Amino acid sequence: MRIVEPEVEIITELNGNEILKHLEKAGRVSYKSENNITKDSAKNFISAIIKSGHESVIEHFNVTAKFTTDRGISHQIVRHRIASYTMESMRYCNYTKEKFSKEISVVKPIDIHENTSKYENWIRAMMCAETSYFALINDGCNPQVARSVLPTCTKTELVTTMNLREWRHFIKLRSSKAAHPDIRILAIDLLKQFKEKIPVIFDDIEVEG
Repeated sequence: MRIVEPEVEIITELNGNEILKHLEKAGRVSYKSENNITKDSAKNFISAIIKSGHESVIEHFNVTAKFTTDRGISHQIVRHRIASYTMESMRYCNYTKEKFSKEISVVKPIDIHENTSKYENWIRAMMCAETSYFALINDGCNPQVARSVLPTCTKTELVTTMNLREWRHFIKLRSSKAAHPDIRILAIDLLKQFKEKIPVIFDDIEVEG
């Protein structure tokens, strides 16, 4: 059994300034102000668009990110409707095979710490699940049946595509103090990556304490 760290990676190649120019071209159609486009006008225009709440303009660009997380957290991510998803399939992935190092992978909940009784109980349950999974496969079950004994914190990979407006909504919701702590760390990391890669669009979003 392998314990993996949760992570998120933006896999779309991004040129932040070109994205802003693209969005400006789309947004200025609304006002028929295309004549005001200059080489430096995009940042101010998109900033004003966001401040005014006219965020439909930033729906004109999609970004794809890959989450490595557990199955429970993935269920929260896919509740976001305006998105496309491709997910590691437990129906077809046979974790007894060499390509998976002949083991299951799990994500440790952030609130469970090593060298505690909670951790000992958790790790024991994970090991029992792996043993049962392997036993079912060895008894002739296919992966879609054997997966029934795998825990919620089984690692999965989830490729997610959203437009920039929906990513803003996702990050605001999932980085709040009310969010599940295991999705919150992913949302905060994603916000950091977006701020590094695209000017303006995410600058007004701040993480609560």
